[in-house]
Amino acid sequence: MKRLFFGVILFIVVNSNAQQKTYCNPINIDYGYTPIPNFSEWGRHRATADPVIVNYKGEYYLFSTNQWGYWWSGDMLNWNFISKKFLRPWNGGVYDELCAPAVGIVGDTMLVFGSTYTRKFTLWMSTNPKANEWKPLIDSFDIGGWDPAFFTDDDGRFYMYNGSSNTYPLYGVELDRKTFQPIGTRMPMYMLQDWRYGWQRFGEHMDNTFLDPFIEGSWMTKHNNKYYFQYGAPGTEFSGYGDGVVVAEKPLFDGVQTFPQSDPLSMKLGGFARGAGHGSTFTDNFGNYWHISTIMLSVKNNFERRLGIWPAGFDKDDVMWCNTAFGDYPHLLPYSYYKMRKPKEDNNIDDIGFTGWMLLNYKKPISVSSTLGSYYANNANDEDIKTYWSAATGNKGEWIETDLGNVSTVNAVQINYADQDVADDHLGKINGGEQYHQYKMYYSVDGKKWNVLIDKSNNKTDIPHEYVELTAPVQARFIKVENIHMPTGKFAISGLRVFGNGNGKKPEAVKTFFVLRTEKDKRSGWIKWNPVNDAYAYNIYYGTAPDKLYNCIMTMDNTKNEYWFKGMDLKKPYYFTIESINENGVSEKSKVIKVD
Repeated sequence: MKRLFFGVILFIVVNSNAQQKTYCNPINIDYGYTPIPNFSEWGRHRATADPVIVNYKGEYYLFSTNQWGYWWSGDMLNWNFISKKFLRPWNGGVYDELCAPAVGIVGDTMLVFGSTYTRKFTLWMSTNPKANEWKPLIDSFDIGGWDPAFFTDDDGRFYMYNGSSNTYPLYGVELDRKTFQPIGTRMPMYMLQDWRYGWQRFGEHMDNTFLDPFIEGSWMTKHNNKYYFQYGAPGTEFSGYGDGVVVAEKPLFDGVQTFPQSDPLSMKLGGFARGAGHGSTFTDNFGNYWHISTIMLSVKNNFERRLGIWPAGFDKDDVMWCNTAFGDYPHLLPYSYYKMRKPKEDNNIDDIGFTGWMLLNYKKPISVSSTLGSYYANNANDEDIKTYWSAATGNKGEWIETDLGNVSTVNAVQINYADQDVADDHLGKINGGEQYHQYKMYYSVDGKKWNVLIDKSNNKTDIPHEYVELTAPVQARFIKVENIHMPTGKFAISGLRVFGNGNGKKPEAVKTFFVLRTEKDKRSGWIKWNPVNDAYAYNIYYGTAPDKLYNCIMTMDNTKNEYWFKGMDLKKPYYFTIESINENGVSEKSKVIKVD
């Protein structure tokens, strides 16, 4: 649908990232372009995964796969990229890329090591990574390993974990602090038990259809003298990609007799940004825990991915949790006044960090300047990161406009750009200074008189998942984005998302809700409820105790009032509750039900 844009521009609402106290997943960093795993017919695209964040000297350092460098941040919002090729040249001088890196802190030194099955890669060290000052600690680290992770215990002892396979377990070994040679032999830490834990099954539908599940992405966190060994499973391509956790009394243990927490530590089934696997856990400068992990996209190829950061922590019973409910809506950043990691006595964590700003334009009317082929306008607000609208060109003046349906309170907006017709010479971040987005955003109450909401016409940064919290909310019915400059390719958007409040009533609570657990396979169950007329989505919370419903499934579209869930521990009873969602807020939860 096309509509000519006429109107009067009135005034500008000034915005500044420095004033923002919120963020929104996927995090807005300058993801590098890659042809990995091959030069497919879909062309180049952005991708990264397998993230590690460490808090080093009060600042946050982010490393991830295939980026030819790393980021640092002082606030977890504004990330500054530092170019660094850690691995050695191969094939005539071309540098291999750092894949699934290990990052550790030993004393005042940061260590970095990339995945390898050889013994030829360098273990790097730095006491000033912000200035990109690195030197080899060991020229050829004697232990190779894919998806490595480092852990320094309170007593100073140093450990390495690694593994990525659907045949072999993850392993751990202690390293000598001086020589970094192994002490003793490596130990098997954990192997998947998909016969018991439904969420560990491979595939989009957790059914092990054509491959056995993969275990990867080791990470270790210590809390209250307990060791929380984290692992990713069952496959990075799927919405059910998540991180599990095994709790032990020591940093190395015999994984053969080990059983993890029944449900994933982090998983995000449903919503715009799905998947929360192969990540790491860290603390901010105020003692709050966070978990960063991989968001699946898998459109251009299976390994097209993004990153998300989620609130995490431990409850009063030392159960480790990660909150992905509303995990792709605006959340609060860490601040000293905000002690968000202290669940109430009932261990309720589902609102921790969430601003309460609702999505205002899900499947609402969309108008655009032009359309390329079948990349239709309604793909831009269907809450599916896999689909996108593309204009016919990437030229200045292409635009997209969303109708919120009524005058609403707008607090924040997110523009998720898509990769369409990326130039063949784009690889990594090498682009002759042209890798940036420029746009203007307007708002209107009647579609005739328009105000400038955000002016990024002079922006010179790469913002593929642009998120802006307004300095003051505005009343608007229409939001329009006008393109000025794209880094490469067409003006294409997978998600134009407007957050705030619809200025109406919250939805009614769900009145009928039940779960039928499959007798033949208690890992699976059929969830059904009566629809609520004014809801656009539902959150289903579940867990193995009535006061620990730490996992959440978001189901979109009010016409679908059932969900086939295949992620349970077959040996335990489960507890469920549901809430309905609309532009004005969230209903009361239904009564918690037990399912044997």
